[in-house]
Amino acid sequence: MGGSRFPFPTPGEPILHTYARLRDAGPVVPIELPGNVPAWAVNSYEALADVFARDNKVFSADPRHWIALHDGTVPADWPMLPLVSGDHLQVKDGVDHRRLRTLIARAFTAARVEAMAPRIAEMTAELIDGIAAAGDGVDLVPALTETLPMSVICDLYGVPHAERAQLRGWTTTLLSHTATGEQAAAANEALNSYLASLVDLKRREPGDDLTTGLVRAHDDEDRLSDDELVSALWVMLIAGHETTVHLLGNAIVALCAHRDQLALAIERDLWPQVVEETLRYRGPVLGSPFRYTVTDTILAGVPIPAGEALWLSLAHHGTEHGRYGDTADRFDITREQSGHLAFGFGPHFCVGAPLARLESRIALDALFGRFPELSLAADADAIHYNPSFITYGPLSLPVNLGPARKRAAEERTPEPA
Repeated sequence: MGGSRFPFPTPGEPILHTYARLRDAGPVVPIELPGNVPAWAVNSYEALADVFARDNKVFSADPRHWIALHDGTVPADWPMLPLVSGDHLQVKDGVDHRRLRTLIARAFTAARVEAMAPRIAEMTAELIDGIAAAGDGVDLVPALTETLPMSVICDLYGVPHAERAQLRGWTTTLLSHTATGEQAAAANEALNSYLASLVDLKRREPGDDLTTGLVRAHDDEDRLSDDELVSALWVMLIAGHETTVHLLGNAIVALCAHRDQLALAIERDLWPQVVEETLRYRGPVLGSPFRYTVTDTILAGVPIPAGEALWLSLAHHGTEHGRYGDTADRFDITREQSGHLAFGFGPHFCVGAPLARLESRIALDALFGRFPELSLAADADAIHYNPSFITYGPLSLPVNLGPARKRAAEERTPEPA
């Protein structure tokens, strides 16, 4: 990859600004990742859709095709190595990918997801009671947006309450662009070790949870190996809660900034539309590593040799005027949704998308149903976001609650005579 490369991310610059400059530089741009690692950023909706359309053909998710990973260009202590290695869905193609996804789908069924709705509603109600007790100034990140998705995924896995915080900590380290190679490797080793012990536990003491379901998942004589089990849990844990944490946070920020849209959502019960518009307008995933060129190819008019890595730049794909019209930069839950790529597309479409959507609808409905006048307690420009160029959402979200509506049970209770 000759010529100058776009330094990515740019130290000291807000990550959304960096992604905007990257988008303005072209649909496909040569970049330099931390550690002097070369790659190509795919920035436009059209170019991203082309990559997804040619998955398993011209483009592969399998890092064995990445020359730089094997010729010494990628440092041995590169912090992102845990994300591009392993034996999980995100690094598989074709038959291998279909096999793993089919086995996982036998345990992670639509029925299992839908059956979680009452429990998610119950957990949300408990958290909102805590928010009400805390009062104005409460930080919704620890009080709701981080705690709920982590509780849901850990309930799904059968993880004891006392062990949940460490899973969140390992995840944030793995996705942080400020983590060192040593820190990322240690977090990855600890997470994999924990998940291996969880698999062993569920073999000895099976329960009604996804981990037990994966242990039992089989197709004829096929079965997930121990490494595949751990890798499946690894990727589903990270993708299964991290995106929802930030989807909720970004939705709350957008609704507080667009009071007319909030009023519409409450009045007309448009929470599914709120979720989809947030995914388009400010999705929780900024960028996704990687696809690799299997052959020499041309993408958006740019020739790319075989053996190169493509960074899927999703940060602004949903606000392209050519795709979404002149109002693309406007948060509008009434717009006709024409699709987005926030959860990917094609064979690698996020397996946890239905759960993320379900959690978000329930949580936003419950939060603003209880506190319809909820507002940010700090200027939106002062909100701090997570230090990652992979995911994006607020680290802290202090709010003022405003007057609370009575809960249904209270509304049914007659007033004293």
